[in-house]
Amino acid sequence: MTGPIRVLLADDQNLVRASFAMLVDSDPGMEVVGQAGTGREAVELARSARADVIVMDIRMPDLDGIEATRLVAADDDLAGVKVLVLTTYDTDDHILEALRAGASGFLVKDIRPADLLAAIRTVAAGEALLSPGPTARLIARVLAAPATPAALGAGGPDALSGRERQVLALVARGLGNTEIAESLGLSPLTAKTHVSRIMGKLGARDRAQLVIVAYESGLIVPGV
Repeated sequence: MTGPIRVLLADDQNLVRASFAMLVDSDPGMEVVGQAGTGREAVELARSARADVIVMDIRMPDLDGIEATRLVAADDDLAGVKVLVLTTYDTDDHILEALRAGASGFLVKDIRPADLLAAIRTVAAGEALLSPGPTARLIARVLAAPATPAALGAGGPDALSGRERQVLALVARGLGNTEIAESLGLSPLTAKTHVSRIMGKLGARDRAQLVIVAYESGLIVPGV
């Protein structure tokens, strides 16, 4: 990515948006390109402001953040836009719905300012990002009530090569490209290429959806 990361802030509380805007604009590698008070405004601004990352609250009037995320993810013109869901409502339902809707990350609002900026950089780079506590509950919930994810391509993990299945398993365990490369004796570039091919085969928007696919298909079992 060249130039600063373009960030769109969507939250129905003016004070929260203003605080986030000051924080984001204080980072020389980022700039706020728009602010929305409703989910519908967020979708409209996503189309006009050409943001790289949307920091999206879940509870908003007119259209909630999950449905707004779903609309952004379904719009081919917004294929490069990443959504980072940020909310005070740290619940299983919200985590699972946000990820299935197409969010690339999920964090609660009590996150430290520096961690929020790091999260924006992470999702802008195409990585998945989830709060550790919610992630553990997400996995347990997925296994307790499995459902076929919309991102799952024909054949699921069975359509992958043996090496690709190994890479998918490591992605699901939270490893980045460099860590995957070290684990499998590959170059970071080769690991990145494998991840990109897996996304293409499974029809996944990003690494967050690969995590959902891996657990819902039974490829990965927590604790094993």
